[in-house]
Amino acid sequence: VDNALSLGEAILAKNPGNIELRSIMGGLYFNLRKYDKAIHEYQTIIEIDPKNLVARLFLATIYTQEKKYDLARKAYQQLLKMDPGNIIGMYYYAKTLTQMNRPAEAEALYKRMTMQKPEFEAAWLSLAALYESENKHDEAIAVYRAYLEINPARIIFRVKIAQQLVKAKKQSLAEKELKEALQVDPANRDVRTMLGLLYYEMKQFDAAAAQFLTLLQASPGDEKIRYLLASALEQKGDLPTALAEYQKISPDFELYANAQVLAAMICKKEGRIEDAIAVMTRAIAKKNDQAALYLYLSSLYEEKKDMTAAEKTIQEGIGRFPRNSDMYYVLGTLQEKTNRFEESIKSMQKVLDIDPQNADALNFIGYTYADRGIHLDEAEQMIVQALKIKPKNGYILDSLGWVHFKKNQYESALKHLREALEILPDDPNINEHMGDVYLKTGRQQEALEYYRKAAKIDPDNLKLKEKLENLINKK
Repeated sequence: VDNALSLGEAILAKNPGNIELRSIMGGLYFNLRKYDKAIHEYQTIIEIDPKNLVARLFLATIYTQEKKYDLARKAYQQLLKMDPGNIIGMYYYAKTLTQMNRPAEAEALYKRMTMQKPEFEAAWLSLAALYESENKHDEAIAVYRAYLEINPARIIFRVKIAQQLVKAKKQSLAEKELKEALQVDPANRDVRTMLGLLYYEMKQFDAAAAQFLTLLQASPGDEKIRYLLASALEQKGDLPTALAEYQKISPDFELYANAQVLAAMICKKEGRIEDAIAVMTRAIAKKNDQAALYLYLSSLYEEKKDMTAAEKTIQEGIGRFPRNSDMYYVLGTLQEKTNRFEESIKSMQKVLDIDPQNADALNFIGYTYADRGIHLDEAEQMIVQALKIKPKNGYILDSLGWVHFKKNQYESALKHLREALEILPDDPNINEHMGDVYLKTGRQQEALEYYRKAAKIDPDNLKLKEKLENLINKK
């Protein structure tokens, strides 16, 4: 390319009036994003031949590309003054007006194009897209219908009508539109796919599965459709068939990891934890570049109370994904559950090394310090920072209330715990914390009420049960 440009420049130096060569040079400069040089070539062409409409069009296009909208607008207006019927000029001028946030002017141009050259599909599409951007669903639908009168074979326009009807919450009309489209073209995959998705959204999972199955039978290698079929089957309660379809999905499919996690979830839902573990183990053997597989396998081992295997899986995941903050977060929670306080804090600090704005890790460290009554000022700072990142998080508000309790700031503790309960009214820990604060401040009746509520939610909490019994015996 450089040699071609050098040769072109040399020829133009000897023959500056060579318009054809200047057009080629302008195009090359444009493709290389050397816009200043492209502008120079097209301006020179216009100086030589003021009626050269192609040069004027390219010049205007470059100005738009460079976001020099005033120059672009002037260039388009000059072009259209010279050639009022220039459809391509009108089209790109309307696009520029849209970028300039002048939708009314763009709309007028698009309408003019549809009247002047009704077969110019791009004008109809752009006019409808303009209405869509303004949430004018009825107007967009009217545009699509008008074009269908010109070209009834363009089934994709029926799909677009259905999309607008869905956005307007008119699902029944969208269904009718798509069914009519299928009568015209029963093999149209776009229409049938959207009809299946529409049924899925309407929670008509039998109907959705039927559409996806028809598509899959016509094209057995379509992994996206197989995924949608499996999901619809799962939602309608046909778990064995859904499981089989998820497991048929190829490791090359972008949602393979998702599919295998969902397959394992089905096994878990049916109480087959070992089968769920087997699904995840096979998935990792086939595709070990998906962090989600390690994370879910670890959670299955934890569910099984095999903390050693859970941690081993996460350590393997960390070996594969050393900068994945989720891995270190899970590792920290596992270490905390196996009473390795120092190690859990180090893991959470590693999370923050990778992701300093990780509110969950900040909250974990802050709450852990507060619960142990250590580093209370640092704990409060970390929890406040977490709350700035997640302002309406009930768990973080609970932590803030708890650290204030540990600092003997009881009224402030109650304030934040009440805020937490507004968000998470049925959380047993927050209710227990409310009871602790009331008990500490001598308000035994209120403490008793919150302890009872917490115990009702979490009847297996032996420490809470002991607190409740002691308080009842005192009374």
